[in-house]
Amino acid sequence: MPFTRGKKPALPAGSKIPKLNATTSENQDEGPQVKRSSSPPHGAPKKRTAFIDITNAHKVQISLPGRKKEAGKKQVKKTSAPSVSAKNNANLTKFVVSSSLLTFSSFLQIPEEFDIDSENSEDCYMCPEYAKEIFDYLKQREEKFVLCNYMPQQPSLNPEMRAILIDWLVEVQENFELYHETLYLAVKMADHYLSKTPVHRELLQLVGSTAMLIASKFEERSPPCVDDFLYICDDAYKREEIISMEASILQALSFDINIPIPYRFLRRYAKCVNAGMDTLTLARYYCEMSLMEMELVSERGSLLASACLLMALVTKDLGGWRPILQFHSGYQTSDLAPVVRKLYEMLLAPPDDKLRAVRSKYSHKVFFEVASLPLVNVDILDNALSQ
Repeated sequence: MPFTRGKKPALPAGSKIPKLNATTSENQDEGPQVKRSSSPPHGAPKKRTAFIDITNAHKVQISLPGRKKEAGKKQVKKTSAPSVSAKNNANLTKFVVSSSLLTFSSFLQIPEEFDIDSENSEDCYMCPEYAKEIFDYLKQREEKFVLCNYMPQQPSLNPEMRAILIDWLVEVQENFELYHETLYLAVKMADHYLSKTPVHRELLQLVGSTAMLIASKFEERSPPCVDDFLYICDDAYKREEIISMEASILQALSFDINIPIPYRFLRRYAKCVNAGMDTLTLARYYCEMSLMEMELVSERGSLLASACLLMALVTKDLGGWRPILQFHSGYQTSDLAPVVRKLYEMLLAPPDDKLRAVRSKYSHKVFFEVASLPLVNVDILDNALSQ
């Protein structure tokens, strides 16, 4: 492909493509991330505050001729109604009480030993009263985005080409310092598009880079622009081709691109067992390696995330699939066993020299060098899967 493998190109002065920084906060607690100030550009006019009177009408007193105030007219004192402030306070009190009751009733539906959200009851951004319902909904949506092995319908492609594309997308994600959600969503969109539309091998990189562009617009606060993707593709395509491919992908997916991805489920399930960042990063390494496996394309994201977390827990000797994980994921150990064995075989295979991005990425100390950890003994793994 035009983008040199194994070696990142030197970035010219003024390029908008950032470099991977070893001091990145990737492994800090995941929360709202700010990339760019929301203040207006230098020299731009300051926006007016909403809901103010921008006219001078309140300063003008209109005096009509022939109309004089009647001297000595008694003014009737109006009965003072309850102040607006008092009404607002009363409404606010009712809202707080009703919200507290709603939150309390929602938490009552979850057994206390399985409750992982009440600790965030004061954080409105975490939506603790709806968290489990949200992930149950995402799990239901997975049924709408089921994939199968589409390679027989792609005469110009093969699984190795797809793996090379995704390996390259991992490098793109590193260069742009994009969220991991962006990478996973781009892979999902590319797979769904390829399952519906035959693509020549020369356009495969165009599909991948355009899927990453769309995913960036969906996930990122400050997404890279089209010119950035033209540069990262070494100008192999024109601007019009990327824009045309963007429309083609969106139409093929009926503009429904909120596809459930394994990464979201993985973070949720890791929270259930208070997994440390080293354990979560190990599970993320397994999950990211699975993106390149055509055999795992058909697996649900929630199931794949569960299998990766179980592999990490067993590798770290932190136990097996606990009841709290069964409650929140809906999966038993028997449901995960086939996927876990596929993951184990994938990791046991000799590394491919053409697919270095993920292993190199997770060999860095920022990611706890989890790629260099030895695989768990197969007997220990089988014992965990038999429980």
